[in-house]
Amino acid sequence: MLRIGDNIFSDEILEKKFRCDLSACSGNCCHYGDSGAPLTEEEAGILKSEWPAIKPYLRAEGVAVIEKEGTSIVDFENDLVTPLISGAECAYTVMEGSIFMCGIEKAWLHRALKFRKPISCHLFPVRIKRYPGFNAVNYQELPLCSPALRRGSAEGVYLYEFLKVPLLRAFGEGAYHEMCITAKKMRKRKTRR
Repeated sequence: MLRIGDNIFSDEILEKKFRCDLSACSGNCCHYGDSGAPLTEEEAGILKSEWPAIKPYLRAEGVAVIEKEGTSIVDFENDLVTPLISGAECAYTVMEGSIFMCGIEKAWLHRALKFRKPISCHLFPVRIKRYPGFNAVNYQELPLCSPALRRGSAEGVYLYEFLKVPLLRAFGEGAYHEMCITAKKMRKRKTRR
């Protein structure tokens, strides 16, 4: 475990090799799950205020769900999340061929808004769980990400390297720099054994 300020990072974030392979997984992280993507209060507010800018980038079925249920909802665990289409994919998903992609990010790429996407999506498969006094930052291993584990191993890319941009966004440059230093020290210790 690595503690940086109020955040405790699991060793897997520094040790696991991982690189998304959309051609193999089809973006199914946007399709499968118990509920929608976790949102912060701030993100829910952004989705609500930016809805007119996001709407043109979404599929008709996603627009219909959002207009019926709202830009964010509270799920069965009382968490703030994105709504789902028929209990499956996130209402903000779009299809690029047979691959699920983020419509919010598509709007961002077209400079229709400044918000890229929810941090929970950007950090996936890393999850942040907030507790009184600290945040647990853990890698969530899912079968749908097995192609990413294979690709990361083949290319020698560590999870924290693959997630550099969202980790910087969520925790800042100082924390990311400390992660890099700690990961290198951990690898050196393992090679000495």
